[in-house]
Amino acid sequence: MKPLIRFAKKDDAAAILRLIQGLADFEKASEQVTITVDDLLRDGFGTVPKFWCFVVEIQVEAATQIVGMALFYNRYSTWKGPTIHLEDLMVQEEFRGQGVGTALYRAVLSFAKERKVRRVNWEVLDWNTPAIEFYEKSGADVLKQWHVVSMDDKALESYLES
Repeated sequence: MKPLIRFAKKDDAAAILRLIQGLADFEKASEQVTITVDDLLRDGFGTVPKFWCFVVEIQVEAATQIVGMALFYNRYSTWKGPTIHLEDLMVQEEFRGQGVGTALYRAVLSFAKERKVRRVNWEVLDWNTPAIEFYEKSGADVLKQWHVVSMDDKALESYLES
């Protein structure tokens, strides 16, 4: 099995959404996914894409199948300048432990290096020990003293109306 990593195309949107939902299931947050294929098409494949996405294909029997993806986008750090945020990296469960995730991870980091960004950021759940160990082994710092802060659209609206 030799994985092929490439930039996602419009035709991959349904497979990307399937992987996003699989990640939400893994994180025990299935009900929180509200994005649609149309959202992905508009936001990732329009004239000014809001994100990039690598997909990984492998040959499964007689068909090519997308079994993983890494979705990321530009950010800007007031301390470092241009950065990239890795939003999600997901590999289907049955293909984990075979180097597929590592290949995706390297593709994102290589992309960042080519773009001359000064930092790549992402989050990892505190209970996802295998991922934390992988990231630390790769040289990434898991910043335990920082807390992720998030405000969804309902909280945003409520705050602004108060």
